[in-house]
Amino acid sequence: MRKNNDENSIFYNAEPWEKWESKLVIGSIVTAIIGLIILAILINIFILK
Repeated sequence: MRKNNDENSIFYNAEPWEKWESKLVIGSIVTAIIGLIILAILINIFILK
């Protein structure tokens, strides 16, 4: 007997995220974006004079 496609999904038995996990991911993404902005500014100032 063939299983439903939802049961074959890798996310079928995934647990829902806790609130602190979501905050951690969002905080990491924001930190990465800020880091890229700072890096771009520094490259612009010191390398692309």
